[in-house]
Parts: sequence; C-alpha cells; structure tokens
Amino acid sequence: MTVHQKNLNIEELVAKDTAHHLHPFTDHKSLHAEGGARMITHADGAWIWDGNGNKLFDAMAGLWCVNIGYGRKELAEAAYRQMLDLPYYNTFFKTSTVPATELAAKVSSLMPDRFKQIFFVNSGSEANDTIVRLVRHYWALKGKPYRKVFISRRRGYHGSTMISASLGGMEAMHGQGGLPLPDIAHVMEPDWFQLGGDMGREDFGLHAARDLENKILKVGPENVAAFIGEPIQGAGGVIIPPKTYWPEVQRVCRKYGILIVADEVICGFGRTGNWWGFETLNIEPDIVPMAKGLSSGYLPIGAVAVSDTIMSDFVEHGGEFFHGYTYSGHPAACAVALENIRIMQDEALVDHVRQLSPYLNEALGALSDHPIVGEVRTQGFLGAIELVRDKQTRERFAELGRVGGLCRDHCISNGLIMRACWDTMVFSPPFCIGRSEIDEWAVRARKALDATYDDVRSEVV
Repeated sequence: MTVHQKNLNIEELVAKDTAHHLHPFTDHKSLHAEGGARMITHADGAWIWDGNGNKLFDAMAGLWCVNIGYGRKELAEAAYRQMLDLPYYNTFFKTSTVPATELAAKVSSLMPDRFKQIFFVNSGSEANDTIVRLVRHYWALKGKPYRKVFISRRRGYHGSTMISASLGGMEAMHGQGGLPLPDIAHVMEPDWFQLGGDMGREDFGLHAARDLENKILKVGPENVAAFIGEPIQGAGGVIIPPKTYWPEVQRVCRKYGILIVADEVICGFGRTGNWWGFETLNIEPDIVPMAKGLSSGYLPIGAVAVSDTIMSDFVEHGGEFFHGYTYSGHPAACAVALENIRIMQDEALVDHVRQLSPYLNEALGALSDHPIVGEVRTQGFLGAIELVRDKQTRERFAELGRVGGLCRDHCISNGLIMRACWDTMVFSPPFCIGRSEIDEWAVRARKALDATYDDVRSEVV
C-alpha cells in the first residue's frame, strides 16, 4: 500500500471541515459539540485509517459499496487512461462514448436476456428518480396515464432526492421537506424479528405480502404503476424476508398487471452471493436500478436496466424521453466500472462471497449467545445483529436507537466499523476478506457488545 498524503495537520483539517463542510445525514449540533468529524486518510483492502493513526476494519465497505476492497490501482489507472483520451462527453441527443457503450453491453450481459437496455445515472437516488419518470411514461404510452401510483415498503430506502426519499419508507426523512410526494403508498416491511409476533417466519411472509394486496385493492389496481422493493432491505436493518414473501409479492403483482422494480443498489454486484439479489430471492423484475457495487464506489455511477417489455413500447411509439443527467454515462466513471467488473469476474469474487458466506454466518452467528443479542442473520456478505433487552420476547431497549449508538461507538473504539440502524447493527464487508479477517472481526464485535452490555446491564432481562 502506498500512502501519498503524509504529514497532514489533522487538527487544522478537522477545524476547516467543521467550518465549511455541510455533511449529509449528520446532526450538526452534535458534530460541533463533539469536536468535528473523524478524518479518514487512507485505506487498503478491508481496512481504513483515520487521521489519528487508528486502523479500523471496515465491515460496511464504505456505504455498502466498496465491493472489491480499497487500494486497487487498476481502477485508478483505468480512470487516468480514459481521462487522457476523453475526460468527458455527454450521451444526450443520439451521442455515445466508447466506455458508455461497452459498459451498457457488459451490464446487460450479466443479467437475464430480457434486459438489453441500460440507462446511466450517477447514484442510486438518481436511478430511482429515473424509474418513476420512466414507468409513468411507459404507462402513458400504453394509454393509461392514470397508472402512476408507486407502492413501496416502510423502512425501505431508495435514496434521498425528493422522489426517491418519498419512495422510501423512512419516517424521519418524510418529516423533512413535506414528504412523501403524492401517488406513493407504503406497506409493511417483511421484518419477522420486529413484527412477526407469535407467527412462524413463513406464515409471516405471507401475511406481509397480503398487506401489499390490500393496499393495491384500496388504491385501485388500475391506478398502480409499480411495486418497488430491495430484495433485502439494507438501511432498514438488513431485513431478510421469509422465503414465502417474494413469491407471493410477485404473484400479486402479476395478478394485477403491476410492474416489479427490484432495487439492487445494495444487493447488486455480488453482495448476496449471486450477481443480483433478485437471483438469490427468486424475483423476476421488470426494472432494475443499481449503483454502489457497479464501480465499487471508486467513482459515482449508477444505472437502470429496462426489460424488453417496457422498451418495446418506447421504440414502437417513439417520441423523446425528456430525462437525463449531465454526467449520465460519464466516460471515466464507465471505464472504472468496466475495470471493476473485469476484476470481479477474473478473480471470481462473487463465487468467493458465496463460498465464504457460510463461514461468515457461523463466525458472526456465534455472537447470538451474547446477553443483548436477539438474532444474527446473514445472506451472502450482508447481515445484521439485533440488540435487545429481552432475548425471549425480542423486546427492545427504551429510546430506540440509543443502545445501537452506544454499540457503534464501542465498535469504533475497538477498531471496527459497523453501522447502527436504530438498535440493529448491520454489516456489508468488502469481498476481498478471508477467514482470518472474519475471525478478527468477530473478536472485535464481541468486545464492543461486551462494552455495550456493561453500559445497559441494569436494563437487561
């Protein structure tokens, strides 16, 4: 590993950051009160270093995205070569570039045959903005402009623009900015751990799917354009649905002629042990938004894969689709994404995830014996640890999110990055890890859980 930035004045940088950097998803009062941001300076493989020299195992792969791991020079070199040839050109008005063309064909080749068309964006939020425009335009082309309602799930996350945050089911986000926007409805999430009560998992899966059908009937099937869902809900707490859930959701959508959107922003590009989460969960979507793992986070890029069923109407009816972004199909980002996919294929990283995931499940699953752990669940390299005050009843601690925040801080103190979604500790490690890293991760996680238990011991049943 080569570190190019040395002799940094971290104190000065933190002060400058506090004075000038408006951070996303941040309580700025507490940021200022706590002395400013943690300055991350360099990374390699699955490890990151902060400005104080602390080495941390990044069990979140950044924000669910650094799939191939940090420090791959090939991706930097791909961006450099492309910037020398053509640093930028747009893809508007019947124009393309070599990297955008090649990447569209490559992404299509990774998908079922019906996905031949790829629309490029710069993030998962933009991908989900795009699907709303695209789907409503599709129904208008078919003479049904009234089919414009999108149904999604509570605690789903589809981005933070006005429309993508509306699609998501995060109440805190809806409380800011007058969200959700009209013609978006929400149904229950298939979270057996929190909502299943005395039902078995499979019965609960059917129960959650019935909530979708009830909502469709309430809205009117003729008004519903699409159902959107992450195969596995990420920021909602890594909600792995019961096996009965998605087949029933798909049956219901097909019954009423409703399009299915599988949001692969987190699950796509190998995270669940297959190239796509919809393969793992046996979903047959009509549209697939994606981002994060497309470039392993090295440059901003996302995409939307569109099925032949939808594209045939676009081609048949003609007319301009008035949608796009200045940087759609940015040549440098596309070149990096192509190199990222090449590495994943050449090094069989998706196979590696599938083969190593049982070991990860066993190692992290052993934490389920801890006094404040109610459940550990994984699917591929994606998982969650539920924190509870009563293991038998699955009862949470008071002030939801308080104990998760404590645990997150103890993780950092023990050289580990895991994210707290309320009182659910979630993880999505880079694909480059092996058994030794998993073992070290489990040791650090247990130390963090022990320290958290010491904080709340008096509350535990």
